[in-house]
Amino acid sequence: MASYNKLINGLTALGIHKMQEHLELHIDMVNKGQKSFSEALEELVELEQRNNQIRAENACVKTANFPFIKTMDDFDFAFQPGINKKELLELNTLGFIDQMKNILFVGSSGVGKTHLATAIGITCARARYSTYFVSFETLINQLKKAHVENRLESRMKFFAKYKILIIDELGYMPIDADAANLFFQLVARRYEKHCTIITTNSPFSKWSEIFGSATLANAVLDRLLHHSEVISIKGPSYRLKEKRALLEAQAEE
Repeated sequence: MASYNKLINGLTALGIHKMQEHLELHIDMVNKGQKSFSEALEELVELEQRNNQIRAENACVKTANFPFIKTMDDFDFAFQPGINKKELLELNTLGFIDQMKNILFVGSSGVGKTHLATAIGITCARARYSTYFVSFETLINQLKKAHVENRLESRMKFFAKYKILIIDELGYMPIDADAANLFFQLVARRYEKHCTIITTNSPFSKWSEIFGSATLANAVLDRLLHHSEVISIKGPSYRLKEKRALLEAQAEE
């Protein structure tokens, strides 16, 4: 018992928790001849390795700043039959990363753009690719603030460094010339180096109105679309679906 307690204390000190949880069971199996010592030790090591992997994946997801945790399995493709499910599942295998492709989700509010972008992002983060999620409004505000405070280069490097940068809700409001130029600088830095995923409710023909300049809008689009997958979503709003379901449930009460 003293040696067992010493072993438990040692595992605790080393931060080896999963092996510690299953140690007694595996010792019992070895004593009963159900497993050899080496088999039991191998299984314990595999349990600890898997636990470390899960912890690392969860840490990557946590630091990616996702607004919620939803995967591709959570998406109701039956509600949006216009979406090519096979295409989305293929993107979720992450082949686009090696090809350094961008992904642009285009569609009206509530059709599932953010969900799909987040789902792909979570897969990226769990695969240990550096991933970060930010709304377009927050991104612009942070860049403008950094510019005023004379620390723009540092903030640009922060957003430029991620292997996958997800920019959500581009186009909900126009931006001024300074903000447009800052966004162009960021896109130019990431061009053909890293992948950018963007959700927008505005067709590309309207981007000149967002950026206040057709020339600047075309320059941004040129870099985003050069190597890209564009997913156009035309369908009903999930939010309206949920609202209708709530109203129907209340009516039946």
